[in-house]
Amino acid sequence: MANTERAASPGLNRRALLTAGIVAGSSLAISSGSATADKISQQVPWAPGEANNPAPVATGGYQFFTQDELAWVDAVVSRLIPKDELGPGARELGVTVFIDRQLAGAYGRAERWYMGGPWAKGTETQGYQSRMAPAQLYRAAIKAVDGYCRNGFGGKAFVDLGAEQQDKVLGDLEEGKAKLEQVDGKAFFKQLLLNTQEGFFADPLYGGNKNMAAWKMIGFPGARYDYRDFVSKHGQRYPLPPVSLYGRPHWTPKG
Repeated sequence: MANTERAASPGLNRRALLTAGIVAGSSLAISSGSATADKISQQVPWAPGEANNPAPVATGGYQFFTQDELAWVDAVVSRLIPKDELGPGARELGVTVFIDRQLAGAYGRAERWYMGGPWAKGTETQGYQSRMAPAQLYRAAIKAVDGYCRNGFGGKAFVDLGAEQQDKVLGDLEEGKAKLEQVDGKAFFKQLLLNTQEGFFADPLYGGNKNMAAWKMIGFPGARYDYRDFVSKHGQRYPLPPVSLYGRPHWTPKG
């Protein structure tokens, strides 16, 4: 967040911070003694299954959204990336699960962000500027958008609107025309769209992009470790199936 710059001491600049980090790192290396390393030649330096594999998100149920919020997010992501003749949409690929798990974790709590004041209004290039953590923002914004819909569509919540009406509401949010209670509608839409795109194209490890379907649609190979045979084949479609950070289903031994 841009607020981190405002919190820095006037007498401390980025160059000084980087220099201090280099010096501190060098001192640590000297005091720890000389390091040694094994020389690896003509062999694989690890055994299969020896490393700790990344664990996929927990399946089943939702960790953050209430049932009403779940229905709202399902409806929204279905309009942002709808299914069509090219393939499934955001809802079908589990984007709601992705957003739910993110909001239930460190991202939702903004644990790694500077969230103190001052609260001067930022610019679009400064990124996330809300004083609310993402989980708080979503909860407040969902309620506020439903209030906006009820005022403009005869008491109907977002999920009760037709597709064209839902698109109209989302367009109002994107353009800053929708004035919401306690929430910047345009800023929320920007974050919501970003999270939807992330869930659609991220590694399935995080809950979205089910069966790597989004990668298959665009021909993305995923987390394969070796592309040497294909580096010079410009303009040619990559022929191998995509690979997640935790591998491929048929690589996992059964039994």
